[in-house]
Amino acid sequence: MGDTQVQLSPAAAKRINAIMEKHGKKALRVAVVGGGCSGFSYIFDFADAPQKDDLVIERDGAMVLVDNISLDFLAGSEIDYSDEIIGAAFKINNPNAKSGCGCGTSFSV
Repeated sequence: MGDTQVQLSPAAAKRINAIMEKHGKKALRVAVVGGGCSGFSYIFDFADAPQKDDLVIERDGAMVLVDNISLDFLAGSEIDYSDEIIGAAFKINNPNAKSGCGCGTSFSV
């Protein structure tokens, strides 16, 4: 795939910092797993440190970790955070996704 860079929006960085402080963790792990309505799902989890093959994305003190396999699916994506009247959630703006579903695979806090 093309650009392997994964971006982190300012809104996502701010929310990640708040969540990590509240839970005493160091980073947010983002992964792609098989399953879900459209074939793949995004998984969000806490992490204390990067693993050997992780891509480490940092912005404004926030750290996101992406494993090597998930990076193939996330290349060129932006991790964002949306706080709207209908709900707040992390969103992945993924140019590799051909279609999606309406059920939402991200978590809200």
